[in-house]
Amino acid sequence: MKISVGDRLPAATMSVMGENGPELVELGDKLAGKKAVVFGLPGAFTGPCSTSHIPSFIRTMDDFKAKGVEEVICIAVNDPFVLQAWGEATGATAAGITLLGDADGSFTKGLEMDFTAPPIGLIGRSNRYAALVEDGVVTALSVDEPGVCDISTGEKFLATL
Repeated sequence: MKISVGDRLPAATMSVMGENGPELVELGDKLAGKKAVVFGLPGAFTGPCSTSHIPSFIRTMDDFKAKGVEEVICIAVNDPFVLQAWGEATGATAAGITLLGDADGSFTKGLEMDFTAPPIGLIGRSNRYAALVEDGVVTALSVDEPGVCDISTGEKFLATL
């Protein structure tokens, strides 16, 4: 079932680069008792993800915090090594955005947010979405049409809250 407002996010084990290398993080534990923005995108170092999507959340971090958001989390179907390099290259890490890898795409598939575009080498990647999640439950959601980077950007999503 495609994720929607009122749904609890499914349990998922994500990867992140820790101080001593890759670590596993339980998404449910990370979101417990917390108000967070979770957004998904096709992948690190891809066109609009790097030039539009992640920069929009970097620009709006303070505005989300002013609305009581405690953490902004980007989820991509990538490994933690790529996400660490991307976070450093884009400034996302310095801005405080948490980059979590859904390396096997199981979380993305569980949300029914996955797509495949073989001509450009994207297999089992995430559609663009942004969700406000409170204690693991989706309270607001914006999902872009495939190939579009619009309503799930930081500014547009912030305007819906």
